[in-house]
Amino acid sequence: MASEISPRAEIDPRAKIGNNCKIFPFVYIEGDVEIGDGCIIFPFVSILNGTRMGGHNKIHQGSVIGALPQDFMFRGEKSECIIGNNNIIRENVVINRATHTGGQTVIGNDNFLMEGAHISHDTKVGNQCVFGYGTKIAGDCEIGNGVIFSSSVIANPKTRVGEGAMVQAGCTFSKDIPPYIICTKREAYGGVNNAMCKVYGIDEKVIKHLANAYRLVFHGNTSVFDAVNQIKEQVPDSPEIRNIVSFIENTQLGIISKL
Repeated sequence: MASEISPRAEIDPRAKIGNNCKIFPFVYIEGDVEIGDGCIIFPFVSILNGTRMGGHNKIHQGSVIGALPQDFMFRGEKSECIIGNNNIIRENVVINRATHTGGQTVIGNDNFLMEGAHISHDTKVGNQCVFGYGTKIAGDCEIGNGVIFSSSVIANPKTRVGEGAMVQAGCTFSKDIPPYIICTKREAYGGVNNAMCKVYGIDEKVIKHLANAYRLVFHGNTSVFDAVNQIKEQVPDSPEIRNIVSFIENTQLGIISKL
């Protein structure tokens, strides 16, 4: 089925538009853009060079996709902004493309970006994440699957957030947030994110193991390094426990603190 494109939209003829898309008036699309099937682009959206968008995304009014990176290192290089499938991007969201040649900013599938969210250059976002109102993710961050950011969260550059974590409203963080936990407004460990663990089908027994693992990390009398070794020795193995161990072992900035 052919796409429905308003004659009042400004679209470079070189742009590649999939089938069954609906593009409203006053949309601006540059030439080096690919948009998959079934996307809905509402008025006053700008989709800029380097954007590669999958299918069935909804982009709401005032959003800018593939914006130039807000990075002093940027010299006009050709880079990309990759958007997966089935994402909902609400009003006034900004997603920057990467800084350097060959680089990518990546948004996965089934994510929900609320009004005013900003995803900066070279950040990688997994699937099924929620970005609350006004949440700002700086450059070179890594966001795992199923992460929830409440409103007005600020992630500083190069931070990582593990799978299934939740970050409370108003939190500004500069260290990594491990998987399956709640991060409080004070950038501190607030317990295991039981609700989301259950949503993602993690067994009750495994959830208890997660709590035990994080008790060793955040409430033990040892270093984080020693706590990780204790997890390996004392906590029953599972993919989730291995995920925690790998995440902590690979941190470059350190992890958030205990309350």
